[in-house]
Amino acid sequence: MTGEISIGGVFVPTLLLLFVAALMVSALVTRLLGRSGFYRFVAYRALVDLALFILVFGGLSCLATYTGFHL
Repeated sequence: MTGEISIGGVFVPTLLLLFVAALMVSALVTRLLGRSGFYRFVAYRALVDLALFILVFGGLSCLATYTGFHL
């Protein structure tokens, strides 16, 4: 596998798709954390959001490698 996925005849890098998926998942989790009041206990919200995105992106990339998508 070359690390690209064909969407409608256009080759898109796998990392780009994982990036967009991680962005959507982390946005959803951020919204849930905001509604639950978690951010009242956090000093730097932007740093927590960045760490959450990195964790989600890393998890998705490990999951993609495990399921057969080669990066």
